[in-house]
Amino acid sequence: MPYRRLPNTDNARIKALRTAIEKASETDFQQLPLTPHLLTEAQQVLTRLERLTLRYQQMYEIQVKANRQFLTKVKNVRMYLSHFVQVLYMSVMRAEIREDQLTYYGLEGEKLVVPDLTTHEQILAWGEKIIQGEDVRISRGGVPIYNPSIAKVKVMVALFREGYQNQLLHKKATSRVLAEIADYRETADNVICRIWDEVEKNHMALPGEQRLERNRQFGVVYYFRKGETVE
Repeated sequence: MPYRRLPNTDNARIKALRTAIEKASETDFQQLPLTPHLLTEAQQVLTRLERLTLRYQQMYEIQVKANRQFLTKVKNVRMYLSHFVQVLYMSVMRAEIREDQLTYYGLEGEKLVVPDLTTHEQILAWGEKIIQGEDVRISRGGVPIYNPSIAKVKVMVALFREGYQNQLLHKKATSRVLAEIADYRETADNVICRIWDEVEKNHMALPGEQRLERNRQFGVVYYFRKGETVE
């Protein structure tokens, strides 16, 4: 005897519910293998599950689009921070800036190597250190570094920070909807299981192949093991 298996994706859950509802709508009331109460519940569950999945798709698409724009900001801020630090190091090597002034930037232990800017958190941390360091050095009579100027670096860091915060908000919103869907799957599975139970119970007296076919029309999914036949 074949075994049935509940849907394991949200699209499959929606398909199972929609199939049962559509088949019920074209079935004579006297021959309907589902109670009106269960059918109404199925319609409500389908509506909410469709809305949740649509919301998730929309928010995910917004997140992906925003991320493409954010990657440009990441590239730019890394480039400007790296170039600024390299110019700073060159000024130290030419004795235009004292090496001990690297302390202002938190670069005293970097051995004239550009700091690691791999992660977003590192970019934020070093961006703040470098901006503050240049401001302190200038306030103590130092000549500003140009090409790039600290003003340009500040703009790139600010744009990056804004984009980073927006990405965190997008991810949080998307994750929240995804969590709602995950919580609702149990409800959807419960309704689908009850639909299939009622359908199978009402068609129990039919011959094997006919019974399976009628059940499939209401969305029941069957799997055969190797060598298995309909009883």
